[in-house]
Amino acid sequence: MSTSNRSPVPPSVRWGPIITALIIASLQINNVYSRPCVAHGFVHVGGPSTSSSSSSSSSSFSRRATTDRPAQPRRTAKTGIRAYPHVDRDRTRFDSVAFVGRRGASSPSRAPPPQRVSSPPPSRPSPPSVVLPLILLVIVVVQSLIVLPSPAAYASDYASFTPEQRLVAEAWRTVDNVYIDRTFNHQDWFQMRQDAVLNRKYDSMEEARGEVERMLATLGDRYTRYLPPAKYDSIVNAATGNLYGVGVELATIGGDGTNSRVVASDVEPSGPAMRGGLRPGDVFVEVDGVRFDDGSATPDDVASVVRGPEGSKVGVVVERDGRVLDFILTREPIKITSVRGYIGEKAGVSGKVGVVRIKNFSGTTSDAVRAEIEGLKKKGAANIVLDLRGNPGGLLPGGVDTASLFLESNRAVVYVVNKNGIVDAQCTLADGIDLDTPLVLLVDRNTASAAEVMTAALKENKRAVVAGEQTFGKGIVQTIRQLEGGDNGGVAVTIARYETPDHHDINKQGIPVDLKASVDCGKEDALSCLPKEAFSFAGKS
Repeated sequence: MSTSNRSPVPPSVRWGPIITALIIASLQINNVYSRPCVAHGFVHVGGPSTSSSSSSSSSSFSRRATTDRPAQPRRTAKTGIRAYPHVDRDRTRFDSVAFVGRRGASSPSRAPPPQRVSSPPPSRPSPPSVVLPLILLVIVVVQSLIVLPSPAAYASDYASFTPEQRLVAEAWRTVDNVYIDRTFNHQDWFQMRQDAVLNRKYDSMEEARGEVERMLATLGDRYTRYLPPAKYDSIVNAATGNLYGVGVELATIGGDGTNSRVVASDVEPSGPAMRGGLRPGDVFVEVDGVRFDDGSATPDDVASVVRGPEGSKVGVVVERDGRVLDFILTREPIKITSVRGYIGEKAGVSGKVGVVRIKNFSGTTSDAVRAEIEGLKKKGAANIVLDLRGNPGGLLPGGVDTASLFLESNRAVVYVVNKNGIVDAQCTLADGIDLDTPLVLLVDRNTASAAEVMTAALKENKRAVVAGEQTFGKGIVQTIRQLEGGDNGGVAVTIARYETPDHHDINKQGIPVDLKASVDCGKEDALSCLPKEAFSFAGKS
């Protein structure tokens, strides 16, 4: 193709990496000298309300304010994510996948007012008096030499695009705006726009979707990806509660994403799957003609095909004990019971043991766990086990709020690091409901994301003993954005990463356990997995 059609590289793009590096350098210096969770003021942070409800959060979770004065809490509807003030009002944001939306029908209550911490923050050295001014001076000088391109020029380009080009351009722009890796996997991201949008014509929307998929694949991030229309709708419907499926919980077994399989880790009692014959441990081979046996499928991939319109049929093929079985199931409204509690006894352990199994985290999980803990203690539980096996995560605030039930005030739960390297410390504001009962967490290789955030928070704050096997290692946050046209699907883009209270990176690392233990016991028999030593350690944590 003739190069005469190439748009010249704008000066802002040539100088952009330099300016970005300088700005990030200055921000990193500020981060080095920033205060920890014990700060002069705290503020409740709320995402945009998706409901007219005036109920506010009941959590003891808070984010450190950047001012020395106690900030006033924002009164928002009871939303799924309160840790992100920078949520687009008309977008959905997920944490694998965390939806920003109304929490559910829990009773409204007021959060405690912001409090001044009685103890002053530990002394830290002041930022160098010369370095910051010099960096800012360099930024100002460099910016003064740049002639920024006219926004009208880009608007003119966009107006001349075909619908297919606009689709690719929107996907490119979304990544450009929010993607956490500002090197874009060490490639020229602006040149990608030139090649994929300005210098290319598409014969069909399907071809354009394929280009979006290819373009995002170059980033080398399996979680930043194109979502076909059916998959996008499935994820959004699941997050908003419009869930029509068969009542099966999915997990990954074996492999590292290249040779793994998706299994039914649990089947909802009395749901369509249970009535139709599916059982825990069944390995998914095919759903409605879509194969899932190539080793790369994820639970989200399978779920997006399993879900569909209420009353519709779905064909499922599974492997069980070497046999291949076919089922035809009817999709129904599904209410997954994500928290279940029971009480038992363990030989060699003093007192009864209450077990709370948490399948995933939603906006109501912390309330449900609170109720279970209070009920179990009334029944005489002297020890508590939180069973997080197979928990893939869900809503980040669900994990944060649940961890805060067991922590003292002013404790770091998680740090969220955005694309600019800015660290958002998420800390507890008030004491939790249980600070003393011996606490054991049971985790496995499928414990991921928000469940890992909770695990690390309780482990590194020395509140709980972690038993089982090392966790999955997903410590990043995605945003889900719908693409232009309404029926072209969307994109999932990684926008931030987690750090534990001790500033360890969760992603691709996982959380090591304190005590190795079997994880193969039944879903309702966690105590048989745990050695009695776990409770001795828990009593000393």
